[in-house]
Amino acid sequence: MGMQGFIATTSSHSMASSLLPTQPPKKAIRGSTGPTVKFARRTSSGRYVSLSRDDLDMSGELSGDYLNYTVHIPPTPDNQPQMAGLEDRARCGMPACDGLVMTDERGEDIHPCDCRFNICGDCFIDAQKDRGLCPGCREPYKSADYEDDVGDFMGGALPLPTPGKGSNNMTMMKRNQGGEFDHNRWLFETKGTYGYGNAYWPQEDVYSDHGGDGMQAGMMDSSERPWKPLSRKISVPAAVISPYRLLILVRLVVLCFFLEWRVMHPNNDAVWLWGMSVTCEIWFAFSWILDQVPKLCPVTRSTDLQALHDKFDLSSPSNPTGRSDLPGVDLFVSTADPDKEPPLVTANTILSILAVDYPVEKISCYVSDDGGALLTFEAMAEAASFADLWVPFCRKHNIEPRNPEAYFSVKSDPTKNKRRSDFVKDRRKMKREYDEFKVRINALPDSIRRRSDAFNAREEMKMMKHLRENGGDPLEPVKVPKATWMADGTHWPGTWNVAAAEHSKGDHAGILQIMLKPPSYDLLMGNAEDKLIDFTEVDIRIPMFVYVSREKRPGYDHNKKAGAMNALVRASAVLSNGPFILNLDCDHYIYNCKAIREGMCFLMDRGGEDICFIQFPQRFEGIDPSDRYANRNTVFFDGNMRALDVYVGTGCMFRRFALYGFDPPQNKKAPLKMDPETQALNTTEFDADLDLHMLPKRFGNSTMLAESIPICEFQARPLADHPAVKYGRPPGALRVPREPLDAATVAEAVSVISCWYEDKTEWGGRVGWIYGSVTEDVVTGYRMHNRGWRSVYCVTKRDAFRGSAPINLTDRLHQVLRWATGSVEIFFSRNNAFLGSKRLKLLQRLFYVNVGMYPFTSIFLIVYCFLPALSLFSGSFIVETLSVAFLVYLLTITICIVGLAVLEVKWAGISIEEWWRNEQFWLISGTSAHLAAVVQGLLKVMVGIEISFTLTSKSAVEEEDDIYADLYLVKWTSLMIPPVVIAMVNIIGLAFAFSRTIYSAIPKWSKFVGGAFFSFWVLAHLYPFAKGLMGRRGKTPTIVFVWSGLIAIIISLLWIAISPPQGGTTDQIGGGFQFP
Repeated sequence: MGMQGFIATTSSHSMASSLLPTQPPKKAIRGSTGPTVKFARRTSSGRYVSLSRDDLDMSGELSGDYLNYTVHIPPTPDNQPQMAGLEDRARCGMPACDGLVMTDERGEDIHPCDCRFNICGDCFIDAQKDRGLCPGCREPYKSADYEDDVGDFMGGALPLPTPGKGSNNMTMMKRNQGGEFDHNRWLFETKGTYGYGNAYWPQEDVYSDHGGDGMQAGMMDSSERPWKPLSRKISVPAAVISPYRLLILVRLVVLCFFLEWRVMHPNNDAVWLWGMSVTCEIWFAFSWILDQVPKLCPVTRSTDLQALHDKFDLSSPSNPTGRSDLPGVDLFVSTADPDKEPPLVTANTILSILAVDYPVEKISCYVSDDGGALLTFEAMAEAASFADLWVPFCRKHNIEPRNPEAYFSVKSDPTKNKRRSDFVKDRRKMKREYDEFKVRINALPDSIRRRSDAFNAREEMKMMKHLRENGGDPLEPVKVPKATWMADGTHWPGTWNVAAAEHSKGDHAGILQIMLKPPSYDLLMGNAEDKLIDFTEVDIRIPMFVYVSREKRPGYDHNKKAGAMNALVRASAVLSNGPFILNLDCDHYIYNCKAIREGMCFLMDRGGEDICFIQFPQRFEGIDPSDRYANRNTVFFDGNMRALDVYVGTGCMFRRFALYGFDPPQNKKAPLKMDPETQALNTTEFDADLDLHMLPKRFGNSTMLAESIPICEFQARPLADHPAVKYGRPPGALRVPREPLDAATVAEAVSVISCWYEDKTEWGGRVGWIYGSVTEDVVTGYRMHNRGWRSVYCVTKRDAFRGSAPINLTDRLHQVLRWATGSVEIFFSRNNAFLGSKRLKLLQRLFYVNVGMYPFTSIFLIVYCFLPALSLFSGSFIVETLSVAFLVYLLTITICIVGLAVLEVKWAGISIEEWWRNEQFWLISGTSAHLAAVVQGLLKVMVGIEISFTLTSKSAVEEEDDIYADLYLVKWTSLMIPPVVIAMVNIIGLAFAFSRTIYSAIPKWSKFVGGAFFSFWVLAHLYPFAKGLMGRRGKTPTIVFVWSGLIAIIISLLWIAISPPQGGTTDQIGGGFQFP
């Protein structure tokens, strides 16, 4: 019965513990005298409903249920239990302490550690605060429940339970100064009430007479349990966010006054300099508003995984086997080139997915090999074989992280928090197996090449034999295609190592291979004989795993990664049809095995029916400690994203129904039935404009795909267990096993990944990932928000996913170039937020406007970075004089910037160094990659010319054992030209202005100081860029010196031609040389 059971309350605290004998007759109850017993029932809402004795007599069902129980009265100041004498109690074992050992409410000693070391309450608290180690055995205190003294309570009094999870003695260690149990403190700190648990049902089968037909403790249906929220929103403390918002307002006001002052006070000596500076400053103020306003309302969200487990995975009378009622999840991993994306990295990502902590039968993993390489295929087959050992090993010992490479590379003690005695032996065996697995993966390229050479040689011999038998010319060369062969002696249908017709990266057949079939819905326990490791009482099932390589043919636009993701959406809809989709890059693995459950806490909570996706932050490994180029991007993921629930790439869990282009349910007047017979709605009931005959036009001509749409919508609904859930499903609807796969289903999945399937459909336009931009993730999220869907940004305590990021300067610039190019494409397309619908929220609209406009800031930024040098060369400044008003405005804005940075660091949880690195790389990328993206976008829109910025020079890495060796690798690229020019011009300007000021008759230090200050500001931001050009130990590439010399000569000649020295002309320079 639990919390919803009947509670007996008494009118006197001095009442005896046992009020009623076992199974008393009803007449005895009516005729009994003594203390009055009032019966009440607690409802799921927490209200108590009184029941009279007549009600109990009339309700045979109720009276028969609670006649056999024992009332336990909590000890109160006027009802204290008989405690043992103080002289008989044990003393604390700590040196110089004579305190009494902690006891429970019955006077029995409490030993918080398994070594049973005697300790008093004060010393126990001190030990926990110090290091959390037991003074006796020097081991950490365990938080497990203590059930040592639990006996048979069929005829005796039950112990007083503690509110919360179980009856843990650790929560009962609240003593007063005399060492006695302080119930007043317990009631206050636990928010308990007198009489809590008076009708506490025993944990065994009370009514079964040991026959197995009784009701077990906790066996309640989800509809009978009290409703609990699965997630909650935590606002930033007002002590931090209020000053932050106030400073934003102050800076905004000061900026307005400053800009007004700048416009009204021009520099008549250098109007051109004043005009450029004012224009840039106005744009910077506008850009700052777009970037800052969405940060006004940052939030933090938390989840309740225990409540999720109790609601969907707990056993009940209607679900005695404990089958999960959670919806299914399809996980997508995309890869394209095994040379750039090592198969071992992809295999480790797959293994972390297969070992995730989620119902096995609800998980399906799909890997998209857009290159169609046999190397990737065989690596995935090896991973599927190794998963047979790795996945049960992770479950047996609760391994974290579940990426083998990451797990075996952890520097900390692997035995920490491991309780099984065979862990060390199992880990040693698994490490040996993984080392052999890596050897097999790394040997695959040579193995495939040798195998193919052998089979090709055999084919040549067959051809020559055939020519001789037919009387052909033996000297004629035999032409046999250099095919790539599979292990079974057949041609690989995908891309060959030596490209041939119908076997190249852009021309090959579609391939779909089910590496691991769908598991059974019932547990499959291992034993000690079947495998290398003893998996007794461990579930050895493995999720379904599918390899997919979509068909590619010449003449078709395959739309790069977005097209590959849409092919996975269609194939998975036919095979598993998981209502939710989690996409990961091949180098991003699951670092938190409960990450999917964390996301489900939002999707299955009240109001989760209109959430289109859950975006997790992107975390990276292998980055240099100083994070020279802001690769971690913590300012964005921990700052901006806390107020912006937008889709930014890998690590995002989608609602499949939202990907199909439908509107959220609350915007539709679809009929809603909350009875147990609730069924999935027809497709046309979601979209009134979508006729059944128009389904092929939107989704293609696959009947199975069309039939899967209403099913995935129904399965994605949260439980209808709360009045606020207006679009839910009945409990238990997802416990039914799905149909096994057959040949027809697999054939249909192959047909939907063909290159012609999307012809004359809305795939890529409204359905699935959106085409037409290299940043398909931002556009896809924008389309969903534009239709009225909500989204959630989920930051978990333990990172959900981890991946790799480029630490080399050139690779980082090219990465930023791709993002900025996509933003420019968004700005010039119909996905511009200015054209968004009314359903788009204000902060979302501002964010998407900023996404499309931030690359254009580079035009103003690069001009502003040249202004200090121009000021130094010309001897003028952006203002006529360094007046008090200008300095006050400048000081106030600087203080606001520093204050905002400190407060943002406070509520975002980042460091000052990370904030400063982000500011430095903003200027580096703004003067290089962003400017190139704007030029590339303008040429593409206006002229139709596409420019690609490629690498032109490389230098070799000298030390292979240095994990940060790539950081010092210098690869010259044209993107480096603008920052190099800016740095050289400012350095030359400083030297030129300083020399002129020193040797002038009347030094004008005020103008020099103003220009020098801004020049140093530019050079300080470019410091990481200059350090990257130096490489290791200052080995700067020769091309850098060449460019620097040319730039210095050009600037010097240009300045002399514009402003020749007094007393001479350009004709006198260099013996009559004239600057053209």
